[in-house]
Order: sequence, then C-alpha cells, then structure tokens
Amino acid sequence: MEKKKGNFLAIIVMILLFGMISFVTNLASPMGDILKNQFSVANWMGTLGVLMNFIAYAVMGIPAGNMLQKYGYKKTALAAVTVGFVGVGIQTISGTIDSNAAFGVYLLGAFIAGFSMCMLNIVVNPMLNKLGGGGNKGNQLIQVGGSFNSLMGTACIFLTGVLIPNGISNAVISDVFPLMFLALGIFALAFVVIFLTDIPENPVQKIEKKENSQYGPMSFRHFVFGAIAIFIYVGVEVGIPNVLQKWLQNGGLNVATGAEAIAGTVTATYWFLMLVGRLLGAAVGAKVSAKAMLTTVSGIGLIFVVLAIFLNPSTVVGLPVFKGTEGFGIAQVPVNAALLVLCGLCTSVMWGGIFNLAVEGLGRYTEKASGIFMALVCGGGILPFVQNFVVDLSGNYLVSYWVVAAGLAFLLFYALVGSKNVNKDIPVE
Repeated sequence: MEKKKGNFLAIIVMILLFGMISFVTNLASPMGDILKNQFSVANWMGTLGVLMNFIAYAVMGIPAGNMLQKYGYKKTALAAVTVGFVGVGIQTISGTIDSNAAFGVYLLGAFIAGFSMCMLNIVVNPMLNKLGGGGNKGNQLIQVGGSFNSLMGTACIFLTGVLIPNGISNAVISDVFPLMFLALGIFALAFVVIFLTDIPENPVQKIEKKENSQYGPMSFRHFVFGAIAIFIYVGVEVGIPNVLQKWLQNGGLNVATGAEAIAGTVTATYWFLMLVGRLLGAAVGAKVSAKAMLTTVSGIGLIFVVLAIFLNPSTVVGLPVFKGTEGFGIAQVPVNAALLVLCGLCTSVMWGGIFNLAVEGLGRYTEKASGIFMALVCGGGILPFVQNFVVDLSGNYLVSYWVVAAGLAFLLFYALVGSKNVNKDIPVE
C-alpha cells in the first residue's frame, strides 16, 4: 500500500512537470510576435526565442541524460526546476530593460529555460514509463502526461490572449509579466513538492555499473531508429501548423479580409485536436500497443498529407474551428487545410509511442537513452526550417509538405520494422 501510494504521488508530480514543459515552451510562440513588434525586427529574428528553446535540447540532451544516470530522477528534477526558475527569471528581467539590450537578455533567458525543459523531459518520460511498468501501461501514462501537456500549452496561449486584449502588435514583454510570475511560482512550488515526494530510483550500484559497460543505447538498432524517429516526429508536429498558418495568411484563403484571423483559428484547431488525440490515446493506451498505435496514426497521417498535396485548393469545406473563449465556429477553408488540421489527431500520440518502443528492453541504458532522445528534439527547429526553405525554392507552400510526407513514411517504417529489438543478446541488468 505504501509503495502504491508513493508511486501515485510520483505519477502526479511527473504529469504536472509534463504540463510545465508545454506551458513554458508555448510561451515562446506569442513572445516571438511580441519581440518582432517591440523591437521592429524581421520575422526570423522574432522566432529566435523558439529556436533558442530547441537548440538548448541539442546542447543539453546528452549531458542531462548523464546527470540522470549519475544522480537519479529526484536530484535531476530539482536541478531542472531550479534552472527553469532562473531562465524565466531572466526573461522577466528583460521586460524591465528599456534599451534594445532587452532582446538579447530575453534570448539568453529562453536558452536557459530550454535547458530546463530538456532536463524535465529527460526525467518525465522514462519515469512515467517506469511507473507504468513499461509496455502498454507505460505508454498509457505517457499519453496521460501528454494530455496535460497539451492542456497547459493551450492554457498558455489562452492566457496570453486574455492579457493582451489590444493585440500582440501593440504588446511589449512587460505585458506578459503575470504569466512569467505564474511560471516562477509554479517552478518554486514544484521544487518543494518534488523535494518532499519519494520518487523511485534505480539502485546506485546499477548506475555505477553502467559506466564500465562496453554497450550503450546506440548498441540497440531499434533505439537508433527511434532516436531518428523522434527527431523527425518533432519536426513534423511543428512543421505542419507552422507552414499551414503561413499558407492561409498568404493567399491560401479565398477571402478579401480576415485571412489572418481565420488562419489563426484553423491552426489553433490543430493544437486542440492534439489535446483530443492525447486524451483518446490515454483512454486506449492500456489496451492498444504502442506499435499498433504508431502504425495507425503514421499511416493515416501520411494519407492525409499526400491528399493535401494533390487535391485542388479551390475545393472548399466547412471546418469546425476552435476560437478560444468564443468556442467553436465554422470556417470555410480549402480541403487541403482541413486534412492538415486533422493530422493533429495523428501527431498527438506519436511521442509516447516512439519513446515507448525505443526504450523497450534497454534496461539500465534507459536513462542515457533518454538524454540522446532529448538532444534530437532539436528536429522541431530544423525540419520546419527545411520545409520553409522548400517553400522559398518552389514558391508553393503545399509542395513543402513532401518533407512532412517523407518524415511520416519513416515513422511508419519504424512502427512496422525498425522498432523490433534485434539486440536481445546484450545484457541490460
């Protein structure tokens, strides 16, 4: 009974941290627009905050995995929320600076906050998988955490809109101080809760034994493919709505006025469907294997994207869109846009499925594997860059989705073939 109670508290803490990752990461998106307008910089400079978050994963992923391996889940989590407090604190300080130096200070804070998000991811994913006992139950817990992750991400965007009623074009960093103070408060509370919670750890002797092993996560073929899959997945998840919104804002919609507003609600619906998909994934996660789930969603997603590339954009359909406080409404959009929005249901459960399949059977190499995984989250910044480069070369937004289609094809291959553990002869105890 004591063990079950301890595990339950640990699960709650991990799910709360999962939500915190999304809250801080999603804050970078509206902040990009605020930076662009406050400092009168180009679009690509406005997105540097998002890029700094992702580059932090590439820099910190493997070191954080080593930290988890050496110090365990609890100490790594405590370090992560401390770093997050410092990162958001620096971002807050940037709002008190009047000169253009505020831009650089904000980016520094975003980079440090990215370290925290990377470290938290490294703790949360293997911990939830472990607390669920691996397999379907582990996948189900990751999907539950992912649902709360989506909920907190949506809450961040919603609260940003509430705080800036006159539009982002007139906003400055200090307008979102309440959100930053809220984040600081959550980090402080999380530190106390984690400190007081008994989190299950691997025995120290096992962690020490790993250091002298001739093997590692990269010795497993299914993990190598899984690491590539997570790089591609994050890029696909970010790239679909990123280019979709740009397309709709720049001629994709056959409307004289209001294209920007419609594009925003259509893109928001994609993220909303990710929340719906994760809730569904959590509900069926204990009965449906990660392999079956990933095979289904990557296959359906690939069909949606290929159809979106080939269908005529002049074909318009009514799409129920999420308008935040206004609820739902119907927007007339190209059938291509509707299909890409539906991809949100597919991408929603991919993270948990890929992670679950990639670390299955790794045993004592799981923590280090998680660090490699996190380093490759930088795909969320790199693949959308490639996709936008294709847009510039071709002059066609929909053609760029061949990048996404190729990524989904690889994920389907991974689910069907690449996820099989062919290295069971490697000792993992």
